[in-house]
Amino acid sequence: MGTATILGEDNLARPLWAATDPMLRNYYDTEWGMPVRDEHGVFERLSLEAFQAGLSWATILRKRENFREAFAGFDPEVIERFGEAKVEELLGSAGIIRNRAKILATITNAKATIALREDGGLAEFIWSFRPASTPAPQTFEDIPTMSPESTAMSKALKKRGFAFVGPTTMFALMEALGIVDTHLLDSHRRGTSGIWPA
Repeated sequence: MGTATILGEDNLARPLWAATDPMLRNYYDTEWGMPVRDEHGVFERLSLEAFQAGLSWATILRKRENFREAFAGFDPEVIERFGEAKVEELLGSAGIIRNRAKILATITNAKATIALREDGGLAEFIWSFRPASTPAPQTFEDIPTMSPESTAMSKALKKRGFAFVGPTTMFALMEALGIVDTHLLDSHRRGTSGIWPA
């Protein structure tokens, strides 16, 4: 089985995926799993998780600033007005993932996010699926890839008109937003979100 985490030169334990690449390490140390509760922050991460489907997270993170530029800082009100000409422009942009279905899903999800404002908003909606307990993984293999809550969230979002919100993608979103804590038990980040105890 081997060790679940790798001790960095700073004496901090991190999972393998966050142990070597400085960009991933910084993301892991400062952002991943920390609570995000505002519409803009949740919408950006929902969008990036959708683009990530089938790709590595490192690929998305490297292009994050390009995505922000291409998608108007992830402002739903601007994105919902994107027409075919804008879609074609985005499909020609080497700085992002050029996938028509995912680009159209981002526009669809911007519209659905605005519609959800009448009902408490996207952030509140997503956080309403917080489970009663969080996983306690000792190894990478122990970390689930979906949960009953992520499955329920996926169904509920689809009903609200969202796209590219499958149960696995939604579980990854829950991890990123701090709704669940899947930091390995011996990671220096375990329990640091203030949402779940170490």
